[in-house]
Amino acid sequence: MDTRESKTPEEELEHFKEVSQPEDYEHPEPDEDQPEAHQAPQRLTWLLPVLIVVVAVVVIGLLVIGLGD
Repeated sequence: MDTRESKTPEEELEHFKEVSQPEDYEHPEPDEDQPEAHQAPQRLTWLLPVLIVVVAVVVIGLLVIGLGD
């Protein structure tokens, strides 16, 4: 990422040309053709259900202990 504050006139013109052109959907960027960019992460798919079950068990346990007193 370019963090410089000022650009040369040539850089400004190139940036303006890139921004002003409409996106080409027939020829996508090379990284959009990579299959791993379209796959869901497989490692964390089980995390949310397990987290929900753990929180539910803790809440039920707190309610039972709290009502038992």
